[in-house]
Amino acid sequence: MIEGLGLNNNQLMKIYTKTGDDGTTGLFGGERLPKDHLRIESYGTVDELNSLIGYARSIGGLPAEHDQLLGKIQEGLFVLGADLATPERKERANIPIPRVISEDVACLESFIDRIEEGLLPLKNFILPGGSQTGALLHLARTVARRAERYVVSLYREDPAIGKIPMQYLNRLSDLLFVLARAVNSRAEVEEYPWIPQKEEKSDSDTCR
Repeated sequence: MIEGLGLNNNQLMKIYTKTGDDGTTGLFGGERLPKDHLRIESYGTVDELNSLIGYARSIGGLPAEHDQLLGKIQEGLFVLGADLATPERKERANIPIPRVISEDVACLESFIDRIEEGLLPLKNFILPGGSQTGALLHLARTVARRAERYVVSLYREDPAIGKIPMQYLNRLSDLLFVLARAVNSRAEVEEYPWIPQKEEKSDSDTCR
């Protein structure tokens, strides 16, 4: 990812620049935006998601193939972040920016189908939780959904970003959901279905 942005291992990146002290941040094409701009919220939440997935990987509980898959997803999220941070009209001609493509979405779909084959069919919504790793993957799913909402809003403001970033995050949230189920199943942790309470509450009920 760093090489794709025109940096190499011999170049040093200064951690602080003080250029953002006025509440703005720079996009790769040179444009500066307020740090609470939808574009910044979008790729910032993608970064948050990437960090959370890294945390889930760090605590173990994942079979090797799922850990490798999440590693590839982390790399893909860097690509997505660069995509969202670089409006096409501002892209530097001499430094190509990696962007998510439809094949990336299809790849996520294939992983979802493969993992679901080993899971019991869902008959109810399930409560997030389970093993520590499974619960973190459920949490990552919700962050992916939040990132998707920001990107949907950004798309309305700037349709030039295209629909693929939205589609990618949508499929990724689904993939994280089935991964959470797979991890909990492997850990032999029972799933708890959400079943709406239809009966009237008695006087002794203190909460639903």
